[in-house]
Amino acid sequence: MNKYLLSAFLLLVLACSSTPHDVQESNRLPKIYPDYIDVTIPVGIAPLNFAIADPQVTTVDVVVRGAHGGKLHANGKDADFNIKEWHQLLTQNKGADLYVEVCAERDGRWTRYRDFRIHVSNQPFDEWGLTYRLIPPSYAMYSKMGIYQRDLSNFEETPLIVNTAIPNQCVNCHTPNQTNPDQYVFHVRGEHGATVIRRNGKIELLKAKNELLGGSMVYPYWHPKGRFCAFSTNKTLQMFHAAAKSKRIEVYDSESDIFVYDTQRHSILRDTLLMRKEWAENTPVFSPDGKWLYFITARRQNYPADYNKERYSLCRVAFDSMSGRFGTQVDTLINARTMGKSVTWPRPSYDGRYLLYTQIDYGYFSVWHPESDLWILNLKTMQTYPLTAANSKRTESLHAWTKNSKWFLFTSRRDDGLYTRIYLSSIDRQGRATKPFMLPQRHPKEYYRLLLYSYNTPDFTLRPVDSDAFKLQHDIESEHRISTQINQ
Repeated sequence: MNKYLLSAFLLLVLACSSTPHDVQESNRLPKIYPDYIDVTIPVGIAPLNFAIADPQVTTVDVVVRGAHGGKLHANGKDADFNIKEWHQLLTQNKGADLYVEVCAERDGRWTRYRDFRIHVSNQPFDEWGLTYRLIPPSYAMYSKMGIYQRDLSNFEETPLIVNTAIPNQCVNCHTPNQTNPDQYVFHVRGEHGATVIRRNGKIELLKAKNELLGGSMVYPYWHPKGRFCAFSTNKTLQMFHAAAKSKRIEVYDSESDIFVYDTQRHSILRDTLLMRKEWAENTPVFSPDGKWLYFITARRQNYPADYNKERYSLCRVAFDSMSGRFGTQVDTLINARTMGKSVTWPRPSYDGRYLLYTQIDYGYFSVWHPESDLWILNLKTMQTYPLTAANSKRTESLHAWTKNSKWFLFTSRRDDGLYTRIYLSSIDRQGRATKPFMLPQRHPKEYYRLLLYSYNTPDFTLRPVDSDAFKLQHDIESEHRISTQINQ
């Protein structure tokens, strides 16, 4: 009886499967989703599963061969590769190419497309994964959102904290110290507002606001030695475009300044160079050696009427971590008046060679600006230029580096113009970006079409973040907060 059941099962499987036959050859490249054609990837990345973009295609048959040997095969509604076999193939072909053969079935007819390549980089990729916020479309209310971590070697995503556990709160800006998961900061907005800092194995919750600053602590960035963390303090407003088709919303600050927080003394370090009345300073970041504080600054405008006249320059000031003192001179590295554009979100590479930033027409909140592009500043030559291969006709923004400064990530709306997705790319020896690839998913076409959330403030993490969500929830809901003092 068992033999008959087995035979019936095998017949059923064969009847339901479809393999290429009577194949028609095409000289065209396949249109796949996501677009992984000619991308450069690191060893250790999750399988680049993909589907045919054409919804009428019912089956795809894919064979991947390595220039140094090895072979993978996938057959089904999309190319779903075995994770273990995928990693073996990448390891075997480090520094070489993979050749991808795609056949697709549509209306019972099979077509074989021109093969394409995927390059496996020699550049190491040491990070375990990513952290990011997933946030739905919302302009006033705190809908469901959370901070998550994702293993880059597979598709496993786990929550660090979700605001359904702390209702009506906003959680944002999870920022590690140079990808170190043992030291981070993030913000909680709402009734139980706080700035949450983890350092030396302990979590502290700071009061969300210091009235002497005039606002909350925003846009954090760690000093490499871990004692200091730079913040801005912003009075943020928003307005909506009634007629512009390409833009939905404008976010701007009526006031903003920057300062440095001393985690040992719970004190705030200020300087008149960084808190000028007629100027708006924002998005501070330390250099990888900790000797400089980069930031953007713009002359304040008449808001909201002249919101589109606000253009930020990139500047820096010296910082002495021994004394906690700032230098006496501010250097302008990129002048907005000369460029006729606005600089925002500066992020220096950890090897000190480059500074990656976003360029937009005006303002600093680039995530809703379709003209937003990634630019890079060579800190050795002070030459600046666009990362052409990484940019698209839609928004690019919110970028971060790997610890070895060979890879970076960013968010983009290039997929559908509505939701931001994560893309990864590398920098070659000439300082040019390789073609970026979308964060892999097990069934990417289905996943991204159904995901009604945007990725926000992503960063790399060397190891999984060790977080006790229950204790963190309890601490946030408590009344205990540490007061910050202004260092006079």
